[in-house]
Amino acid sequence: MNHRTYLALAIPLTLSTITTPLLGAVDTAVVGQLPDPAFIGGVAIGAVIFNTLYWLFGFLRIGTSGFAAQANGANDSLLETLALIRPLIIALVVGLSFFLLQKPIEFLALTLLDPADDVSALASDYFGIRIWGVPFTLVNYVIMGWLVGMARIKISVMIQVFMNLLNILLDVIFVFGFGWGVSGVASATLIAEVTACLFGLWIVWKGTSYQFQVPSITLVTDGSSIKKMMAVNQDLFIRTLCLLTVINLFTYKSAAFGTETLAANAVLLQVHYLMAYFYDGISNASSILSGRAVGSNDSRLFKKTINLSFQWAIYSSLLLTVSYWLFSESLFSFFTSIPEVIELGGIYGDWLLLYPLVASFGIVLYGVFTGATETAHIRNSMLFALGVFLLALWGGVPILQNHGLWLAFILFSLGRSVFLVMYIPKLNLLQGKSQ
Repeated sequence: MNHRTYLALAIPLTLSTITTPLLGAVDTAVVGQLPDPAFIGGVAIGAVIFNTLYWLFGFLRIGTSGFAAQANGANDSLLETLALIRPLIIALVVGLSFFLLQKPIEFLALTLLDPADDVSALASDYFGIRIWGVPFTLVNYVIMGWLVGMARIKISVMIQVFMNLLNILLDVIFVFGFGWGVSGVASATLIAEVTACLFGLWIVWKGTSYQFQVPSITLVTDGSSIKKMMAVNQDLFIRTLCLLTVINLFTYKSAAFGTETLAANAVLLQVHYLMAYFYDGISNASSILSGRAVGSNDSRLFKKTINLSFQWAIYSSLLLTVSYWLFSESLFSFFTSIPEVIELGGIYGDWLLLYPLVASFGIVLYGVFTGATETAHIRNSMLFALGVFLLALWGGVPILQNHGLWLAFILFSLGRSVFLVMYIPKLNLLQGKSQ
């Protein structure tokens, strides 16, 4: 394997994953053109609630991808089918549970985040509409994870691009055409999520050449396989819980600094998501290759995957840092026309120059570990990084205010990279066992 092979996976996967934060980015940009910063704050608070729900169960995509890649590497069609069916069952149960518990979830979230009254009312409107899409979104996570693990890259890109183009079109129609404001943004996202899920299910069932081998109930509920899947998912759940703790505390502290600062931080977080999901595409390529290596017991491919992951983490960091430095002012203007928010974005935006440099290894190498389903190391590295964030938050915010908040976030991103790199020798032991 060489750079060309790696990039043949990484480039389309990056194009696919970068569309994910565009849902939130477009929502923020559309309401950012409205005159009151409370609109941005309402969408930001609402988006945090759904990011929390979805990220907690992001393992449905990541875990599915790892197991599907290993089954694909072993060329076992039955395991490939089971890698899809088992997480689909979990997605449906969890999605319906969230829908039924929507009232206590909304109350708890708004109580914990404690935004201003006008922001809270808008966030509640946003939540009440988007909650209908939770089961569809979680099912779509499984579909996308399975397609990526099976290296059906073009199809996964097509579904993601379709969803986001539809969201953008409906955002413009509902907000600027119908004047629905935050409700229009939420409705556009809901329709895009539901349509993408149904389209994905149809594509998997009718639009691929894959021949499904229907497993028995006994195989689907096999104890040892379920136990392994749940162990991996549990580690990824804890990892996501750490990440969400950081994002939610960041948003909570932002709200305490006032509506304008909350809006500015919301815009900067959207830019951060674009960067993070850019890395996520490269991470997915590493996940496919490491999963394939483990499934086929190919230690040479495994070592090469680690090496290329390190190299492309560095190259992509340089690309993102330079791009942000050149185009940051244009980005702020894209997200909002409110002068106070643009000014604050310029003051605090320089922190994002550091983000690609400190976060790259933690996100890209995450793919290597998930593909190998060695997720305990991911869990531990994130717990340590969360500890760094909490210490920095406690010590820095009282003195440096919002700059202290961004310092804590950057130190967290650095920590997740440093602590995960420290576990690479554990993967080297795995390589030795596979020889």
